[in-house]
Amino acid sequence: MSQTIDTQSLMMQMRALASEAASKSAQPAEQATGMKSAENFADLLSQSVNAVAEQQNKASELKDAFERGDKVDLTEVMIQAQKASLSFQAMTQVRNKLVEAYKDIKNMPI
Repeated sequence: MSQTIDTQSLMMQMRALASEAASKSAQPAEQATGMKSAENFADLLSQSVNAVAEQQNKASELKDAFERGDKVDLTEVMIQAQKASLSFQAMTQVRNKLVEAYKDIKNMPI
């Protein structure tokens, strides 16, 4: 039952982010500067890396608690471990795409 609630919460967050992104894209181009978007991208990337690290720490803490015999549900431990793993894999793919884009730009003729 709690998995359904988490899924619904996730869907609500995704819809909120989509509507926020749509409203930001409707702003005039004169308001956005290249430097501002670069700072936002750097901040976004940094926040994403920190979120992945936080998920991995939480998964590690839950695993340790389960091994000590604390009252931690095994399914909760496994779900958190999978979330951390999936987040790390996604972050790795983003990094790979950024490196690939950098190489493409670097190899462009001037």
